[in-house]
Amino acid sequence: MLTTLPNLLTLSRILVIPALVGAFYLDRPLSNWVTAALFTAAGLTDFLDGYLARSWQQVTNLGRFLDPVADKVMVAVAIFMMLAFGPIAGWLVLPALVILCREIVVSGLREFLAEIHVSVPVSKLAKWKTTLQMVALGLLLWGEAGQPYVPTILIGTWALWIAAVLTLITGYDYLRTGLRHMTGQPGPERKEGE
Repeated sequence: MLTTLPNLLTLSRILVIPALVGAFYLDRPLSNWVTAALFTAAGLTDFLDGYLARSWQQVTNLGRFLDPVADKVMVAVAIFMMLAFGPIAGWLVLPALVILCREIVVSGLREFLAEIHVSVPVSKLAKWKTTLQMVALGLLLWGEAGQPYVPTILIGTWALWIAAVLTLITGYDYLRTGLRHMTGQPGPERKEGE
């Protein structure tokens, strides 16, 4: 049901996307501050909705569907807009591309596995990957508007590269699990939280 607070928090991440896109068109440094604030607030709702859903026992099928969709759309929009407006350029396009491609592959894989009634729970490493992606993108959005003694772009750049490595590792893990079900080969099942 949509009216639970965790579901509303998840939905808010999707509803903030037009404001995030619009904020890129503001003059700098205002655009940096507004995009970083919106993205950070959305990232905090990602943590909060899951925590509340579990602690209040309000986990719903809608929430399980919306949560990863909201994460992927938010990350994809932030990456696309930073490709258009900066600071994602040059070699930094590679980790951004890895992140986007992995999300598409894993989404397709999850859809296929859902059709054959196989659930692939989110691993702890995948949760860390998502957190690191959010932090990296938030820092890159903040960019040069940050304090001169805090190298936000440098930290965000390194964090995005590390997130891309974690993205490859977790993507491979999901793909390996999915291929086992596609080819009918038996293997150990992952348990929730592994």
